[in-house]
Amino acid sequence: MKKIFDFIGNIVTIGTIVVIGTLGALTSCVDEEERPNTPAGNFEALWQIIDEHYCFFDYKQHEYGLDWDEVYHKYKVRVNDKMSETQLFEVLCDMLAELRDGHVNLSSSYDYGRYWTWQEAYPKNFSDSLERKYLGTDYKISSGISYRVLDDNIGYIRYESFQSPIGEGNLDDILSYLILCRGLIIDIRNNGGGDLTYAEKLAARFVKEKTLVGYLQHKTGTGHHDFSDMEPQYLEPSSNLRWHKPVCVLTNRSVFSAANEFTSMMKALPNIKIVGDHTGGGSGMPMSSSLPNGWNVRFSACPMFDKDKRQTEFGIEPDYLVQLTDEDIAKGTDTIIEAARKLLVE
Repeated sequence: MKKIFDFIGNIVTIGTIVVIGTLGALTSCVDEEERPNTPAGNFEALWQIIDEHYCFFDYKQHEYGLDWDEVYHKYKVRVNDKMSETQLFEVLCDMLAELRDGHVNLSSSYDYGRYWTWQEAYPKNFSDSLERKYLGTDYKISSGISYRVLDDNIGYIRYESFQSPIGEGNLDDILSYLILCRGLIIDIRNNGGGDLTYAEKLAARFVKEKTLVGYLQHKTGTGHHDFSDMEPQYLEPSSNLRWHKPVCVLTNRSVFSAANEFTSMMKALPNIKIVGDHTGGGSGMPMSSSLPNGWNVRFSACPMFDKDKRQTEFGIEPDYLVQLTDEDIAKGTDTIIEAARKLLVE
């Protein structure tokens, strides 16, 4: 696949901006205006960094009326040079929360400002106790993946985080073990992302031919509308063992970032069904910069789209919406897994 982005990868410094991962088209230096290390100076620096480099202003203005200039005036009045460091941190985090972006964070030595409503405001649709029941005690482990054959001859793969590395040899061994199964479940619920390389590597095992799976844009200037043309992103079939039987990918609201992109890639492929809940989103390539006082801010800088050029920043709808209720958990039944099993034997 044409390299999209490693959400956890090498860190390359570009002026005062840090690009996390591989971002080949963005090579010029970005210089920030020097601001004094005062509450007002740090506020102005943060607002300007986001104003010039954040990538979802148009989309979020359309979705819920975000006006970044209005946000400036709303929070500027809360900043004064007599406020404490912790008070300033709270104000700046509140301002960043207006972006409704899980990739936007403010880091200090004592706290980590974040926006997690994309998962915290919704049902989990996942149970650790049910996971243990379905995996049992004799499941196999290959690097970051747990897997087994369920009693109806359906293969089950659990990949909890794309921060856990997976190699081609691991995937060959897993698919060889499951090769006689009539269908495959890939459970990525609660997968908050990680390195997109591993997501691409896994998705490539389900591709028969070079396939368009999405688009990417790069920021080309400091204006809210300054973007490159959409660049098509393709997934190339693996040269190793591939799977061509039916597959269900299980998702919930805690599927984010690289896992959200994995869902988008898999949704673009035939023979794949997405089952469970809407994903959490997170489709912007993160970049970071620092404030005069040393606090670090991370933000979405380059937008990614699905194969139909639709935004996935606020998540991806499943093909089959299935909820896991407290009653289901009490009965010991994971309704999302069971729905996938039924789909795979139809």
